[in-house]
Amino acid sequence: MADMKEACGIFGIYGDPDAVQKTYYGIHSLQHRGQESAGIASSDGEQIHCFTGMGQVSRVFRQSRGVLKKLENPIAIGHVRYSTTGSSNPLNAQPFLSEYSRGQVAVAHNGNLINASLLRDEYEAYGHIFKSTNDTEIIVHLMAKPSHVAKPDALGHILNHLQGAYSLLFLFPDRIEAARDPYGIRPLSIGKTKQGHYCVASETCAFDTLEAEYIRDVEPGEIVTLDKNGISSRFFITPGTVKPAHCIFEHVYFAKQSSSVFGENVHLVRKRSGVQLAKEHPVEADVVIPVPDSGTSAAVGYANQSGIPFDMGFVRSHYIGRTFLAPSQDLRELAVRLKLAVVKETVKDKRVVVVDDSVVRGTTTKGKIKSLREAGAKEIHIRVACPPVANPCFYGVDFPTTEELLASKRSLEEIRDFLEVDTLGYLSIEGLLSCASLPPDHYCTACWSGNYSIPVNTILNKFHVERHQMQLFDNND
Repeated sequence: MADMKEACGIFGIYGDPDAVQKTYYGIHSLQHRGQESAGIASSDGEQIHCFTGMGQVSRVFRQSRGVLKKLENPIAIGHVRYSTTGSSNPLNAQPFLSEYSRGQVAVAHNGNLINASLLRDEYEAYGHIFKSTNDTEIIVHLMAKPSHVAKPDALGHILNHLQGAYSLLFLFPDRIEAARDPYGIRPLSIGKTKQGHYCVASETCAFDTLEAEYIRDVEPGEIVTLDKNGISSRFFITPGTVKPAHCIFEHVYFAKQSSSVFGENVHLVRKRSGVQLAKEHPVEADVVIPVPDSGTSAAVGYANQSGIPFDMGFVRSHYIGRTFLAPSQDLRELAVRLKLAVVKETVKDKRVVVVDDSVVRGTTTKGKIKSLREAGAKEIHIRVACPPVANPCFYGVDFPTTEELLASKRSLEEIRDFLEVDTLGYLSIEGLLSCASLPPDHYCTACWSGNYSIPVNTILNKFHVERHQMQLFDNND
């Protein structure tokens, strides 16, 4: 499903002589979370150095530059990023390095601050100068405010000023601070290498790459400190006063199958969603095929439950990113063909069940269906491993506007007609929530249900003000 983008991936490690190299591998393993820009900041205990660039990790830090060697220090954080349209700018690459009255700080952010525009307007009115258009920069301005600096826990104080989704890494010259918003919307986990060095990452797949042990998640509303004394933590809210609202789209689409997010393996949740999908929407067919890669696990579950053979009907090109934008319909259709090639022998003269993780605009899905028809598929039955996406996300997912969402103003029959498929079935919200182990009310379902965790008036006030500014202001990271 290529109609939306997830914001970012972050990684940090403290006290390791190879911290920068391991951060490189850490963010490389999180490349699926952001392919627009990458960066690493490191510290020798006294001074922070930072390098960012546009493109994927291997391009930004290609060996011929010798950048990693220059950054070599025992403390490091890294970042990979996606952004919204109009905000693809080198100045928005992270980590964001700045200096204020207490010295240097580099910030890496995954999520979206829904009150960033209002805070920015306030600070600009007092003469503050911003050098980027991302919402992360406002955090540094909050940190620099004299009345905030004077607080006993300055960081905890400024985090209480933020609204929205945020998993954050702060690199100070002598330590790393990792923080997560009170709702725990985006994932953030703690690991420990074989050498005994603590690390933090958006997903546990980064730990697997480094052969590090997963310890636990950063709790919602918690600040975890990695420094010379090891690991310590404190809360900037009273634990238990805010109900979690984990983004279950992490399980549906964003996270890597090998990762554990919100306490459980992504592949197993997706596989269970496929089983539930087959129970809710059975059909007589000859073959079950996934839309790779994020639809594969659900397709395995669907095939196992239905008894219909599983096969690969699409082969994905790994040389094209998860999001492919093209200016014309002809080029968009060409992009679909480049990204997903049909295995004609799998689908010719067959009744085909196509399992996809989600359908957003529907234009790329329609292109896939057209390719299957041309390859000789006799019947095509779409099964979607989540409910219809009918509402925008304000917590770090770059969904299209409400007007562009296929399900926002169409009935299921109208969607089926638009996609030109024989049958269509979406997994119910209740069915999807039953596939995850935490209580159903611990997940955010706003993009399907319209029930936003943070009061909707707060969101609407902000977005009514800034919707027309989207080409200028980035709701990213």
